[in-house]
Amino acid sequence: MSDKNITEEKNSLLVQIDEKPKPSIWALMSIQHVFAMFGATILVPILTGYPVSVAIFASGVGTLIYVFCTKRKVPVYLGSSFAYIAAVIYAVQAMGGDISAAQTGLVLVGLVYVAVALIIKVVGKDWIDKILPPIVIGPMIAVIGLGLAGSAISNAGFVKGGEFNGIVVAILTFLTAAFISTKAKGFFKIIPFLCAIVVGYFFAWLLPTLGFGPAIIDFSAFETASFFQVPEFAFPFALGDFKQYDLYFGPETLAMLPVAIVTISEHIGDHTVLGKICGKNFLKDPGLDRTLMGDGIATAVSGFIGGPANTTYGENTGVIGMTKIGSVYVIMGAAVIAIVLSFSGYVSAAIQTIPNCVLGGMGIMLYGVIASNGLRVLVDNQVDFSQQRNLIIASAMLVIGLGGAVFPLGEVAELSGTALAAIVGVVLNLILPAADAEHEVEL
Repeated sequence: MSDKNITEEKNSLLVQIDEKPKPSIWALMSIQHVFAMFGATILVPILTGYPVSVAIFASGVGTLIYVFCTKRKVPVYLGSSFAYIAAVIYAVQAMGGDISAAQTGLVLVGLVYVAVALIIKVVGKDWIDKILPPIVIGPMIAVIGLGLAGSAISNAGFVKGGEFNGIVVAILTFLTAAFISTKAKGFFKIIPFLCAIVVGYFFAWLLPTLGFGPAIIDFSAFETASFFQVPEFAFPFALGDFKQYDLYFGPETLAMLPVAIVTISEHIGDHTVLGKICGKNFLKDPGLDRTLMGDGIATAVSGFIGGPANTTYGENTGVIGMTKIGSVYVIMGAAVIAIVLSFSGYVSAAIQTIPNCVLGGMGIMLYGVIASNGLRVLVDNQVDFSQQRNLIIASAMLVIGLGGAVFPLGEVAELSGTALAAIVGVVLNLILPAADAEHEVEL
């Protein structure tokens, strides 16, 4: 059977996208999503020198903006994007520590998203099925999940020189999530990762206490924390004087714009993954124009207040895939919790103490679920790998996406990973013959 377009299908969600969970468990399911996104969301500002509290606030506000733009039809959580780290660091260093160039660049990147969304709204969405058939979508999803595998393995400590007790904690965290997901009944079945974090955290404290290896949990975040603290916003003007803008439209700013090509490609891939999990085609309903609009406005707002770029988070997609809880209201609850946490020094500090080995144990499962959904796309759509074109497309995408291939776009931007693999897949699908010619070898 030849490739066919992915359409909406009956899903196995326990809580549908438009359903509200019972109030007694709503908060816990939202907290689970906060834990899933927290590690990566705070890592970006740590690497770029941005305030962590602003990044958390921006992720919550950005998610609510996205939910509003998509008419509450897509359970996506937005967190800090890694794609702009190099460009932001370059812009800040080039300006002698001044963030105005980077800040302006991120606002413009958000506006680029909005412009692309408006173009798609005018041109239409029919082209999506043509350039993104299952033979392109399946490997793209697999690359997204497997591309994150290195991060999970590194955090879990499964590397040369890794601490043994950290590895043990990662294993216990993984097994807790696995057994609760497969064996638990009722309420606990829908919060496997929350339970895994609690168990992993407990053993991360217990093992060093019993004398097994060095301390794993770092409580230093509490030293400078306070009960209530306003995020360190950085507006492009002095408060009360809106005429004195500190935006900067120089080469350091414009150099950030090509990175939007990368993140727009990732945006399409992430929504395809989530659509498969939820049995929906989000690129058609509410439409790629609305999802890009929400993502773009969220990034522009984040840049405006001094935060990093936002992007859809595979970690939260993995949570939905494992728990089968697709409620957009749970995502909104997580966004509200993130906003509250950004004003609470002690709570933010407590979450920052979650060890990398605990996050790594969860990551092994979360990222694996995403990659497995790529295989599911190929199987469900009966992609025929006896056709040479399909072998070539999938092989090229996997090798380029996972092999560390890089295509430079100037000095500070580059295509790599999922984005480069997606572009290669789309191009090959368009230029290779639709079917193999039959040849018989005569002896």
